[in-house]
Amino acid sequence: MQIGNCLFAHLLICQFCYPMSTSRKKIAAGNWKMNTTLPEAQELFEAIVRMLPDVSHSTSVVVAPPYPFIPVASKLFRNQNNLFMAAQNCSSEEMGAFTGEVSAEMLRSLAVQYVILGHSERRKYFNETGDVIYRKLALSLKYSLRPICCVGESLKQREAGEQKDVVREQLEETAFMFDARQVGKIVIAYEPVWAIGTGKTATPEQAQDMHAHIRTLLTDRYGKEAAEGISILYGGSCNSRNAAELFKCKDIDGGLIGGASLKAEEFIAIAQSL
Repeated sequence: MQIGNCLFAHLLICQFCYPMSTSRKKIAAGNWKMNTTLPEAQELFEAIVRMLPDVSHSTSVVVAPPYPFIPVASKLFRNQNNLFMAAQNCSSEEMGAFTGEVSAEMLRSLAVQYVILGHSERRKYFNETGDVIYRKLALSLKYSLRPICCVGESLKQREAGEQKDVVREQLEETAFMFDARQVGKIVIAYEPVWAIGTGKTATPEQAQDMHAHIRTLLTDRYGKEAAEGISILYGGSCNSRNAAELFKCKDIDGGLIGGASLKAEEFIAIAQSL
């Protein structure tokens, strides 16, 4: 079933009137990617729940396991006030004959609260375009999922001094397609592609500069109040050793954590840094 952009806009305008947040959330989001077996996942879930009291109640801890393990997490995460479940992706289609796809409505029926969209690996390996990501954002909002919309530049683009233009264009194709009320439900994650899985990390100055740029773009488009209510996460080889320094930056509201989220002690230590 192909759904045009006009219909998406109609659905969103008719069905969603989210209030804008005036204070932004601190978020530690763990993206497990295609890792763990079921026993390993269960052990990791249980460890995170056990260590959760060590994290401030003002910090949202978000875990994005592989799809098959979401039902296990759903049971273990129940009644945890600051622990939330995410999916790593969702389909750009609402339902129908799309073998292998998982819809936003399916995720919501499993009590998923967040969904990661537009990750650089989806863009690179699965050729996801801005329009595809926009459609996924629209469906996630329709089904009351909170999207984490990823943007970021390659090493070549940074070396050419194009990083701010690249991020602006990515936002214009995705999150900026929505009005102020809708964008207020979107979390933005800046992931310098050159720092993902490479062991390299943007310096706090580089990270803050891009986060401030994103905040300025939001302010220019939606106004200061809306911009100040949107969480912007850093995602690029963040770990327990560099998290505190990164999170001290004015416009960095947390992290989208990859490999470090596969060790409960490391992930909780990062969350404690917020």
